[in-house]
Amino acid sequence: MRTEKFLQHHGVSTNPFAEEDAQTDPVFKNRCRTSTFHPVWDKVFGDPADPATSIVFGEKGAGKTAMRLQIMGKLAEHNREHPDAKIWVIEYDDFNPFLDRFADRLPARKQRDSAKVLEEWKLWDHMDAILSLGTTNLVNLVLGTQGPGNAAANQISNDLRSKLDKYQKRDLLLLSACYDDSLSESFADRTNKLRRKLWYGGLSTFATPLLGWGVSAAMAALVGYLMWHKEFSAVWGWVAAILVVLGWVPWLIRWWRCHFEARGVAKNVRVLKHDTSSLRRLFMRMTDRDLHGQPLPNRRRTDDRYELLSKFQGVLSSLGFNGILVLVDRVDEPHLVNGSVELMRDFVWSMLDNKFLKQPGVGLKLLLANELVEHLNRETREFHQRARIDKQNMIPSLDWTGEALYDLANSRLEACAVDGATPQLRSMFDEGVSDQRLIDAFRSLRTPRNLFKFLYRVIVAHCNSHTDADPVWKVPKETFEATLAVYGREQAATDRGLSVS
Repeated sequence: MRTEKFLQHHGVSTNPFAEEDAQTDPVFKNRCRTSTFHPVWDKVFGDPADPATSIVFGEKGAGKTAMRLQIMGKLAEHNREHPDAKIWVIEYDDFNPFLDRFADRLPARKQRDSAKVLEEWKLWDHMDAILSLGTTNLVNLVLGTQGPGNAAANQISNDLRSKLDKYQKRDLLLLSACYDDSLSESFADRTNKLRRKLWYGGLSTFATPLLGWGVSAAMAALVGYLMWHKEFSAVWGWVAAILVVLGWVPWLIRWWRCHFEARGVAKNVRVLKHDTSSLRRLFMRMTDRDLHGQPLPNRRRTDDRYELLSKFQGVLSSLGFNGILVLVDRVDEPHLVNGSVELMRDFVWSMLDNKFLKQPGVGLKLLLANELVEHLNRETREFHQRARIDKQNMIPSLDWTGEALYDLANSRLEACAVDGATPQLRSMFDEGVSDQRLIDAFRSLRTPRNLFKFLYRVIVAHCNSHTDADPVWKVPKETFEATLAVYGREQAATDRGLSVS
């Protein structure tokens, strides 16, 4: 018997249990994202008007990615309803590009060992990566360019010239110089377009080269005049050469200062690949008044990053964004981590800093693997004093009860119902499988991913046991129990870290 025929008999248009990953699940994204929430949703999401940090631990398949997508959807809705009090969203969930560039900066002996690479990763590297994602998204929107990191919740108006003052225009250019990471255009093209878009002038930056060229031209004219009148001598030659050098000294001093700053940024922003000469040219186009005393990520410390984050918040504030929300997810997936709990700990632990997590106007939603809880409980007193986990709105386990999973299964059936039908999970199973037995079985499955896998498997097993000519519309107790027993053994083996075919 075809599964489609079985589902259609129960008023279901498409199999609601075929997909297991929220990232690629059309049923969740198109039908359930706004209606089906985990019981702790309110505690995690909080109040978008005042973004706050939450740390959520959950096992694979518990719904962390689904929760991230729901947060994104809710924030997009909030931003549409509150155009003057929006929240800027940064999705920090693809770590491979940053880790690859970071590893390239290390000696070859360390590059071969993931543990040594992640031991070198510090809080300021996380901050650089987050600022890069936020800045690149903002510059894309300013220039009207599409990019993979453009969050749907982030939208800005085009009248930047009236919204940003000259200092904020300078700040946006500085942020772009340090953190813009577009692959669609060259760095020079992007910065030139941004300067024109902002109407950021820097005519005074031409003063020193004009002085140099002016003195050089004057000395060339003087030498030509003296040679024409046959009055030129070695003394005049030395005088002219000295004056030419003195004319170029201001430009050379400025060139060296900008080169030093550019080299420091290129060296110490380890998660990006910067070209020193391109950075130097951009800094040369900024006035000394605008560049002097400004924070730059040219040292390995967090102080400058906090100041740059504050500048980023100031620019966003003028564009109608009252806060920033950073969504951290899929920390077990980078190839350098590869699911290792110890490597996840090395990568994430530097973020657990109370100053960082409680930055005013910035909220972080850290969706982490539940295996990290054990490591967290074993940490020292000094670590807990620095992290202040008690203040971070922590969810120690993203648990699902059997009843919650039962309701979740019914919600997905309703989402896939044909017009006029109200399918129920109860109607798919024989009377020998009681409601309490379903709830107890679902409780043993623990997570939505396991629930969907099991229900998909039990429906397929039942359909394979019957023909279209002689259909049976209810799954008998024997099929239910046999499939549950097999799946339970596979789940236990997976939990022990064994490979299951």
